[in-house]
Amino acid sequence: MFAVVRTGGKQYRVALGDKIVVEKLDGNAGDRVTLGDVLLAGDGGSLKSTDGLTVAAEIVAQAKADKVTVFKKRRRHNYRRKKGHRQQHTILKIVAIGDHKEQKKPAAKAQPAAPADAPAAPAKSKTRKVTEAGEVQVQEQPTPSPAPTDEAQANPPVETGVAPAKKPAAPKKAAAAAKPARAASTKNAAPAKGGAKKTPKAK
Repeated sequence: MFAVVRTGGKQYRVALGDKIVVEKLDGNAGDRVTLGDVLLAGDGGSLKSTDGLTVAAEIVAQAKADKVTVFKKRRRHNYRRKKGHRQQHTILKIVAIGDHKEQKKPAAKAQPAAPADAPAAPAKSKTRKVTEAGEVQVQEQPTPSPAPTDEAQANPPVETGVAPAKKPAAPKKAAAAAKPARAASTKNAAPAKGGAKKTPKAK
């Protein structure tokens, strides 16, 4: 069912569950208001009488419209005035038109949470196959979990009182020990500071 109501000097076509923005009405969010100025009402393709018909609505919120700038100017008179304005609005939700009321949907039941000890569901991998006719077939295969499922595998027993075995030391390379150390080269070495000075040859 629908109706045409008038409020704030404007007309609105409403139906059950619709939300409309009208000029400011007194009230807070959650309050019920009644719109009694019904101009037209109908159900489907047939019209109904509007005698004593009212529309019930619920205030969703009180809001403001976008800012509008009002600028006045008179040339050659040094007259300029600038003002801003935000119109106040009320958001309504239609809950009833005459005897017709909005039916509330039942709340969805919450599914019980899985217990912490329950094993996680295995992940599934999808494989695609293309048939000779060109059709694509998708098959789901469970992916094995890398985590151990058995408690004994996850927490292996630890033996106490036994010292861990030491790793054997790596044997030294015999070849490196057999080679003699190279003597330092004195070919390009600088002469010692305290060395004897060479005497010039006699002519």
